[in-house]
Amino acid sequence: MTQSIVVQVGQCGNQVGCRFWDLVLREHAHVNQMGVYDEALSSFFRNVDQRRGADSTGGRITALKARAVLVDMEEGVLAEILQGPLRSLFSSTQLISDVSGSGNNWAVGHHTYGLVYREQIVDQVRKAAEHCDCLQCFFLIHSMGGGTGSGLGTFVLKLLEDEFPEVCRIVTSVYPTAEDDVITSPYNSVLAMKELTEHADCVLPVDNQSLVDIVGKIQHMSNTGKLGCAIKKNCTIISGQGGVVKVEKPFDAMNNIVANLLLNITRY
Repeated sequence: MTQSIVVQVGQCGNQVGCRFWDLVLREHAHVNQMGVYDEALSSFFRNVDQRRGADSTGGRITALKARAVLVDMEEGVLAEILQGPLRSLFSSTQLISDVSGSGNNWAVGHHTYGLVYREQIVDQVRKAAEHCDCLQCFFLIHSMGGGTGSGLGTFVLKLLEDEFPEVCRIVTSVYPTAEDDVITSPYNSVLAMKELTEHADCVLPVDNQSLVDIVGKIQHMSNTGKLGCAIKKNCTIISGQGGVVKVEKPFDAMNNIVANLLLNITRY
């Protein structure tokens, strides 16, 4: 069996990550209706027997824990995760946060918070890796425009290369639109791009404006009744309805598209 660890950094990275874990659970529940902990499920989840306090390698699903490390320098999104419907997938030790944020400044995220939280991040990633039989790759999810996503996200990417040089690093990077209201986002993106070219094995660039356009087109098609057999109203491509997340948020439709991208490249 091979496993992958998902590292979510910043507000955008963690919001996309939430949609990813939701879709993973829904897909596996659809094809694995007997509730068996199989090889496909072990790729992203541990099966924890809480009575014995140890991982179970087969049999029925007991308690799933995501192979993930969640990092953000603001508490908001991570607090929502711990209080939301996906809270059972994560323990508080998997979440690393601060309270002040990076102020949309790449340097603050990369140099200031990177140095402060380096050991804590390495420790959590190592713990996640120790639960893997054969660690195949890291999936890093972050934005290019925000201070934490771009700065601390690329700092974490270099950490992964330093600590696990033989493990593939696949990065999903969400780029800001040309009309982004954060004045520093172009600078953050340029500085982060240099780090990606040096330390990532594969980059999956995602354009925010394209996400907006895709969601708009699908919603227009839905309102005019022109959806085809591949895209249905409230389908998982843009909607969270029918999943473990009951209340959709403004960016959920866009984040669902990115989550579907990740899910489709990891299918067994």
